[in-house]
Amino acid sequence: MNTPRIAIIYYSTYGTNYGVAKAAAKAAEDAGAEVRLRRVHETAPADVVAGQDAWKAAADAQSDIPVATLDDVDWADGLFFSSPTRFGTVTSQMRAFIDTLGPLWMEGKLVDKAVTATTSSQNPNGGAESTLLGFYTTFMHWGAIIIPPGYTDGVKFEDGGNPYGFSTQPGELDDIGERSVAHQAKRLVQMSAKLAD
Repeated sequence: MNTPRIAIIYYSTYGTNYGVAKAAAKAAEDAGAEVRLRRVHETAPADVVAGQDAWKAAADAQSDIPVATLDDVDWADGLFFSSPTRFGTVTSQMRAFIDTLGPLWMEGKLVDKAVTATTSSQNPNGGAESTLLGFYTTFMHWGAIIIPPGYTDGVKFEDGGNPYGFSTQPGELDDIGERSVAHQAKRLVQMSAKLAD
């Protein structure tokens, strides 16, 4: 079995999805994958970010994480995306990154890549499911293979039960959240390895 290559691509305003991405990276590495952790480029004006203490602190904490590129997506066998919910869909920053992937799509380089996604929202009914389904609609256009967590592990009955992907509210991941993210990341690694053989 080949060592699967996993790119974990996230956007995080205040740090929640950064925490999810780090947990996913650790789980994927523990499962035997080669991992690239990448953040999506910030498109908000620098003065807007600097004007909010929590946003600036989170941006500073993530400043050493490389910015995601087309090469990272091309390189990967499996893609793990994480973005906050904004009005029931992904953030504009994540959407802007996805919209740069047209050249890879046109060359057929997104076909048959294993993909999964996670999100966060201010409250449990804040658009998490529609955000994940929106991600997956895009992935279907690519011809990618969607790897949802489904109800394939008991942790899904503890974490709020979203079968499309882990979803959470802002803040630190608790033990249940970490286990849920780890399950989703490991499932992505396993399926990426099968698809890459």
